[in-house]
Amino acid sequence: MKRFSPTQAAMAAALFASLPAAAFAQSWTPLKHTPSFSAGAMLQLSDGTIMVQDQGTCGCGGGNWWRLTPDKTGSYVNGTWSQLASMPSGYEPLYFASQVLPDGRVVVQGGEYNGSGNGVWTTKGALYDPVANSWTTVAPPKGWSTIGDAQSVLLADGTYMLANCCSTAEVTLDFSTMTYTTTGTGKADSNDEEGWTLLPSGQVLTVDANDAADPVHTEIQTKGTWTFAGDSPVQLADCCGSGTSHEMGPQVLRPDGTVFAVGATGHTAIYSPSAKSWTAGPDFPKSGSLYYDEADGPGTLLPDGNVLLAASPGVFRTPTKFFEFDGKKLKAEPATSTASQDSSYGVRLLLLPTGQVMESDGSTDVEIYTPSGSANSAWAPVISSIKSTLKEGKSYTLKGTYLAGFSQASAYGDDYQDAVNFPLVRITNTGTGDVFWAKTTGLSSYAPANSKPVKVDVLIPTGIEKGASTLEVVAAGITSAPVSVTIK
Repeated sequence: MKRFSPTQAAMAAALFASLPAAAFAQSWTPLKHTPSFSAGAMLQLSDGTIMVQDQGTCGCGGGNWWRLTPDKTGSYVNGTWSQLASMPSGYEPLYFASQVLPDGRVVVQGGEYNGSGNGVWTTKGALYDPVANSWTTVAPPKGWSTIGDAQSVLLADGTYMLANCCSTAEVTLDFSTMTYTTTGTGKADSNDEEGWTLLPSGQVLTVDANDAADPVHTEIQTKGTWTFAGDSPVQLADCCGSGTSHEMGPQVLRPDGTVFAVGATGHTAIYSPSAKSWTAGPDFPKSGSLYYDEADGPGTLLPDGNVLLAASPGVFRTPTKFFEFDGKKLKAEPATSTASQDSSYGVRLLLLPTGQVMESDGSTDVEIYTPSGSANSAWAPVISSIKSTLKEGKSYTLKGTYLAGFSQASAYGDDYQDAVNFPLVRITNTGTGDVFWAKTTGLSSYAPANSKPVKVDVLIPTGIEKGASTLEVVAAGITSAPVSVTIK
């Protein structure tokens, strides 16, 4: 379990990078409107806006959340903030399970901390309704005394699966009846500090962080049962024994079908589902005697297939450096203005529908990364049908392929999940160029790289400009070819 750090709201804007920023095509841009709060966890909502947690003045959890709304050109850099409803009284979590559900609501459960610097591994939870702008309490599974910094995932059919941080217990939750069902039999070790990656097959991959007998052990879940997925050729988790953290970094599915797993040891590994085997990836560089690593920390898939990472030397140390993994090697990238005082676990990365990446670190400094690469058109979602005339306030069915993209894209691990493997719908008025976002719900499959036809419901927003427009689907930061529509 990590140590909490105080909020960094008063940090000086000290730039840290191993090379001058001018040497890179990629760049970081601060938001035009600096948040007035300590920005932490970020979630992409299905209406195009971003939901961001205020970590609180102690940096150890908070019950207040804010919304970032992109401007009329679709820019998040120029977006504006509005405060959302607060969580139920007494629930101010830090490091928790989080998912945007198929109906557009947001579930948050657990918390290693709950508004103070003392670890509590709470079982509290809450469900946010963006339409009503309200939270309701979610009871824990019967008999659970901890949820804590738990991992969660939406399975291919949209079912929500949750881990108990501190045991092998796992459940699914039916939100229509608020009924839990036990799942995840056969787990070899505790869920603690492990992350879950959804594969195109619908299986879920994890790297064990607590198996002292086999510290390179990995597992795969198929229809609720865990089995051995092979030994990694390098040790990824900081496991096991006295003084170890048991931490892991992110696991990111790439468009080539492999999973890039980042360790807390300075090592990385690559899993091939088709070959059912692991190979060693590149090591991070060292700072003195310590490897850069991700003892907890974020990674996100970029539109060109590279993976953006935030790493720091040793366990819970500073500074943070950013890297891109291109499938073969790690390349150093520019740093944010507060990276010199960050450890990897304090950084969050969220892939945006623009193909950019939004970064937060528990301070008021929120920046957006613009990568230099471009997407492969074969990875783009494809619209096969949507009515050509759409009325504001009405819902329509959109059909197509690859609507969940090729990956959950954004990952952290056990402490926070910000997957974006669902479609966003962007409508641009032909005459004015103004951008509007239509809320999507009911995606029929969350499986990445799914070439089979799927469908999603699209709600045309009220107040949208009328007339000739183009409609596009964005999945995991990649945009479909536009189709012409008329808004009435």
